[in-house]
Amino acid sequence: MDDPYQFGQVAAANALSDIYAMGGRPLFALNIVGFPTKDLPHEVLFQILKGGSDKASEAGIPIVGGHSIDDREPKYGLVVTGILGAAGALANSAACPGDRIVLTKPIGSGILSTAIKRGLLDEAEIERVTAVMTHLNRGASEAALEAGVRAATDVTGFGLLGHLREMVAGSGVSARIKASAVPILPRVLDLAAEGVVPGGSDRNFSAVQAFVDWDPALDLALRKVLADAQTSGGLLLAVPADRLQTLLQALRENKTLAAQVIGEFEAGEAGRIQVTP
Repeated sequence: MDDPYQFGQVAAANALSDIYAMGGRPLFALNIVGFPTKDLPHEVLFQILKGGSDKASEAGIPIVGGHSIDDREPKYGLVVTGILGAAGALANSAACPGDRIVLTKPIGSGILSTAIKRGLLDEAEIERVTAVMTHLNRGASEAALEAGVRAATDVTGFGLLGHLREMVAGSGVSARIKASAVPILPRVLDLAAEGVVPGGSDRNFSAVQAFVDWDPALDLALRKVLADAQTSGGLLLAVPADRLQTLLQALRENKTLAAQVIGEFEAGEAGRIQVTP
């Protein structure tokens, strides 16, 4: 991503997501910055920090300080402090058999980010994936708490299947997901079929073979998309069947980017995931 302001916004949204995934409310944040002061204009750093500050303001919190170093490669992130409500944390290890699996953002940002670096996307496509990555998971978190979600995690560097694996292994359950139900950003499948896949996503794909049972009908491109490393992805939620409609309604009211049922947790071999067409 070449726009420093958007870079700051994405980084801040990604950091805040860790609090939202636990059902927490952020209180304040600290900046963490690495910047090549002799190689890039200070205006670039200003725009990065402004992007982060504006996203923190959107989340309703201040940035109260931070730490910076002179570094050859620009780096930016937040250390976010939050608080849990009386209901306690949403852990990623509390899913139960019969819980439905719900995803709150479309996937494919890793592949699209690689496409941006290769000059393969137009401005509208860049704006679309940037809007996904900068969208806060606050509304999804609030909806999850309102609906009685049992467990949650956010989908980031390990991809959809990698983070789902954390949930099934920690909860002692298995999962079945329907690939055609997973929301995927436009052009992602075509790009994956053309080999536009980041190295991190390829490593994810290799890693998931140990615990994923693929339906033979699923093509390679779709399999790789399900393992695509995400930046500031959505929440992956485990909700009891009798609370599903309450959750979906709350997600829609909170204007999440997706409110999609993609599968179900089952009482099978702990840690395994079956993917069907």
